[in-house]
Amino acid sequence: RIIIDWTPTNLAPHHELVRRVTRAVRKSGYPLIFTQRMGIETNSHMCGTAAAGHDPGSSVLDPMCRSHDIDNLWVADSSFFPSSAALNPALTIGANALRIAPALAKATKS
Repeated sequence: RIIIDWTPTNLAPHHELVRRVTRAVRKSGYPLIFTQRMGIETNSHMCGTAAAGHDPGSSVLDPMCRSHDIDNLWVADSSFFPSSAALNPALTIGANALRIAPALAKATKS
């Protein structure tokens, strides 16, 4: 059985982002801007479930996305993010994978 217990966070920064982007897009000439917030039923861009940091007591990954507990476990998806920007995370996931790739390659040669 799967239970989802979800509480929206970072709403004030999100509203400010929407306001600024809406203004910029309108200024660029687009008359219609749709800004409907999605609920948990639209959860395709979930991010931030694997906390990262230097302290294994408060995080599961180090800053290079390597597990503190399992040496050969690296996480290169959006769970490493501190939160979601409420935008498609695909390019950021790719950029992060490129960022950690040299460290992963070096570790696998050892």
